[in-house]
Amino acid sequence: MIRKIIEIEEEKCNGCGACAAACHEGAIGMVNGKAKLLRDDYCDGLGNCLPACPTGAITFTEREAAAYDEAAVQAHQQKAAAPFAGCPGSRAQTLQPGVPKAAPAVPVAPVAPSQLAQWPVQIKLVPVNAPYFNGARLLVAADCTAFARADFHERFMQGHVTLIGCPKLDGVDYAEKLTEILRRNEIKSVRVLRMEVPCCGGLEHAVQTALRNSGKMIPWQVDTLATNGEILSD
Repeated sequence: MIRKIIEIEEEKCNGCGACAAACHEGAIGMVNGKAKLLRDDYCDGLGNCLPACPTGAITFTEREAAAYDEAAVQAHQQKAAAPFAGCPGSRAQTLQPGVPKAAPAVPVAPVAPSQLAQWPVQIKLVPVNAPYFNGARLLVAADCTAFARADFHERFMQGHVTLIGCPKLDGVDYAEKLTEILRRNEIKSVRVLRMEVPCCGGLEHAVQTALRNSGKMIPWQVDTLATNGEILSD
């Protein structure tokens, strides 16, 4: 049958695995460091993977393809032991803030526990439909902010799902992906944490654009840090 289905341009794929993580049906996998459409009948043609791709390697096409097989997809999803198909660094995980993974082998001075609630944290890598987004308070932070404040975890991250990025280094506009995160999930609030440097304006602008394009009324605020860590707005 002729139907709409995704197409992956191998030359544009950077092998991040974000699309494989976003594809809950298991239609996409990583083969030799590149994303591949493994099974036509697993692809529903809805394109949840498209906004997850940071390089724009995924598009829609219409071609001869097997019909979407929902029963086969459900059977695939029920295989709890099935290995993750994407890059381990982009696998969506819900964490337990404040709970150490293991006791240190050698006694050390007490350290404040991590407040990271999920993985991954990079805006470019996070799946737009990750389950930890529903009901979340979102912190969108410039990656330099974590180094400017020693109390970054306790003061800003606690109780939030944290996303970080740098418009200058990534060279991308985050607005489209952030729009999809806000549109597809029940986000309670958005807090932007930026540095006083001009390039951080791109992060603030992306969030403003996403809030506007999402069509939702979501409470939000912007806090700015000086390069010495001083809070200029709180």
